Amino acid sequence: MIARDALAQLPVRTALPALREALDGAGTAVLCAPPGTGKTTLVPLELAGLTGAGPRRRVLVAEPRRIAARAAARRMAWLLGGKTGEQVGFTVRGERRAGPRTAVEVVTTGVLLQRLQRDPELAGVDVVVLDECHERHLDADTCAAFLLDVRETLRPELRLVAASATTDAQGWARLLGGSDGAAQVVEAAGVSHPVDVVWAPPERPVRPAHGLRVDPALLTHVAGVVRRALRERSGDVLCFLPGVGEIGRVAGELAGVDAEVLQVHGRAPAEVQDAVLAGGDGVRRVVLATSVAESSLTVPGVRVVVDSGLARVPRMDHARGLSALTTVRASRAAARQRAGRAGREAPGVVYRCWAEGEDARLPAFPEPEIKVADLTAFALQTACWGDPSASGLALLDPPPAGALAAAREVLTAIGAVDGDGRATPRGARMARMGVHPRLARALLDGAAEVGVKRAAEVVALLSEEPPRAYGDDLAAAWRTARRGGDGYAARWRQEARRLASVGAEPGVARGSGGSAGAGGSAESGAAVGARASAGADAGANAGASDDVVAGLVAALAFPERVARARGVGGYLMASGTGAELAGAGPGAGARAGDGSRLRDAGWLAVAVADRPVASVSARVRLAAVIDEETARAAARALYSSGEEVGWSEGEVVARTVTRLGAIELSSRPLGAPDPELLRDAVVSGLRQEGLGLLRWSPAAQALRQRMAFLHREVGAPWPDVSDAALLERAWDWLGIELGRARRRADLERIDAGQALNRLLPWATGDAARFDALAPERIEVPSGSRIRVDYGGEQPVLAVKLQELFGWHESPRVADGRVPVLVHLLSPAGRPAAVTADLASFWRDGYRSVRAELRGRYPKHPWPEDPTTAEPTRHTSARLKRG
Repeated sequence: MIARDALAQLPVRTALPALREALDGAGTAVLCAPPGTGKTTLVPLELAGLTGAGPRRRVLVAEPRRIAARAAARRMAWLLGGKTGEQVGFTVRGERRAGPRTAVEVVTTGVLLQRLQRDPELAGVDVVVLDECHERHLDADTCAAFLLDVRETLRPELRLVAASATTDAQGWARLLGGSDGAAQVVEAAGVSHPVDVVWAPPERPVRPAHGLRVDPALLTHVAGVVRRALRERSGDVLCFLPGVGEIGRVAGELAGVDAEVLQVHGRAPAEVQDAVLAGGDGVRRVVLATSVAESSLTVPGVRVVVDSGLARVPRMDHARGLSALTTVRASRAAARQRAGRAGREAPGVVYRCWAEGEDARLPAFPEPEIKVADLTAFALQTACWGDPSASGLALLDPPPAGALAAAREVLTAIGAVDGDGRATPRGARMARMGVHPRLARALLDGAAEVGVKRAAEVVALLSEEPPRAYGDDLAAAWRTARRGGDGYAARWRQEARRLASVGAEPGVARGSGGSAGAGGSAESGAAVGARASAGADAGANAGASDDVVAGLVAALAFPERVARARGVGGYLMASGTGAELAGAGPGAGARAGDGSRLRDAGWLAVAVADRPVASVSARVRLAAVIDEETARAAARALYSSGEEVGWSEGEVVARTVTRLGAIELSSRPLGAPDPELLRDAVVSGLRQEGLGLLRWSPAAQALRQRMAFLHREVGAPWPDVSDAALLERAWDWLGIELGRARRRADLERIDAGQALNRLLPWATGDAARFDALAPERIEVPSGSRIRVDYGGEQPVLAVKLQELFGWHESPRVADGRVPVLVHLLSPAGRPAAVTADLASFWRDGYRSVRAELRGRYPKHPWPEDPTTAEPTRHTSARLKRG
């Protein structure tokens, strides 16, 4: 029986007429409805006509998380008085409950992507609801782009709703409206239950989160705020933390509280998640959750939210090829979502573990994954869609060009796309496997070597990182999972069976990612696993040990991460990035990794690694021991052999070298290297050591300064003699000397001044005017030839004042374009005045200088009229003697 009373109380009901009108008109709409209004549950039921209003339609609801998909389906089934799998069903990876009568099916965005690739028309589906679109997950953005493409080219009648509690409504409206203008934004009033905000920052400063590290002092503070909330407020407490590790730590700090402490995260067993969402039995509860509890979920009994203010998001280190999660400050939109959990059923309160003054500095919305995440899977999806560059897709944010190019390189290397970026048949099959393309490659190629069953089991381990308790040895973790009875082991077995069926089928995989059409049901994971087991042990190395299999499959997935030992606990990966086992760094002591069998391995296949902040090397978190033969086989695309002539430790080194990426496998001296390679190596050495390595006499330095002056003031044909320009044109002026040099000492003997002369414009004849344009010395009235300093912005002539008597105008150079700055010196050679206008100085400045210095230097002439006096280098007495 339909729970009409519950449906009638959902506030989103008031927005339904406007939503139907928008969908009946333009076919698209943006639905903004605060948490608890029923947008995830009532709207799909109404659009499907299951509540008695409107025609019957088939509605597909896409959720970003499995836990939300299952919970939403169960809630809608309960509202209809039925069970999941009947009128309302769900499909997530590894589990499907839907049948011929299913009108509303809730799927994850990953499952929806798979269906769109197999059946772009989504035959039998009338409406698609993209829920929680504000979270900007990559799969959700991709789904939206594909669906808009379908509406534009195949099914203009397909209705599309983007729904969220907090989102960039206008941005989504423009996206969904396309060329016809913005889609209608339909807003629903929020629940009437108020949520008070209590600001609860730590008393003492805590270190900002970085990487996966969160200051333990903050977690202790969060636990203290939970205890405070239990004292001050009634009802269950929902506490948001960034990850599983932080949840475990806070749970330990809450030992002894008068409440049941529960943990909810993506890795928690489905039965644990279901128990939390089913509500308590009178015992007060503290639910510690990651961001999976932000959206689409009502945790019954919750009246209090404690928000740590942190979230964990994916980040891609393209320079090192490492993709990892990192801890960031949660956005204001996420904070509103979290606070809304406290007001779903009654008035509530949120304790925010940061200062009120910090709130305005938080980002407004989460950063879109497309800007920061690994785009390899996205690039394969768009290639299979027929748009490798994604330029024709409607996306709120375009993919970064560099990240997309890096993704295409990976796909090309594993044979998923061709040289033009188009998906190959192999790539199309990879895209349908429901795992990252790297893991799909490992499954396909690993199955041929070790059998599909064993390859699938290792890939299942790699698709969801095992718990830390399983250790850092992939083969040992595999054995632990096989005999394990925990929630992870159960999920691993289910995923391994699914992957075994995928690997055994040359076509579309059945099971979690498949679409059974409007009716029908995919066969169970157990059934396909049993069916696939017949050929599970086929393969060239089917009898290999677990260690060999784990290493081979991991190396196939991440060939650029095969690594060779270099010191205790240290490795160099084929990508060129250094790596260390956890606890193997300087001063690490006996920490994690010290007892691992990985420490004594000569070669590793690194499956999981991250790079701590301020660390040059990556940290190995999961790896398998391999040998050099396996490394070469898995990373054969990185193998190279050839002549290498380079500069090393002050001399040219010529060798024949074989490499696996950045790893040097072998080398031997090269007897007769190519002369051009030798010259290039010397130039490389000069660039490393710098031009100061050459012999720069004072005359050479002066020559370079004069040339730089003419280049700056006159331009062509006078050459640029900056460091960068001279290194770029090294062959033009050092060619002869470089051809003979083989080591640092040879370069140190090169006369830079003599070589620089070659850059003067001899061919045009302008070199003959060099001394006239930038004279090395200028003759002054006394007859002295004074050197001009061209080292500054303006040429400088430093000369004793008495030597310039009778000189009316300051000298000029560069064909009279540039006045020389005259430094007038006292008889002792100390600066007395500076002028670029000598006539003005004689007229206005000389009197004060004369008055100051003639008493100090009485033996030297200080005439009243310097313009008519005789210039001299000598004293007055010497001048009289002639």
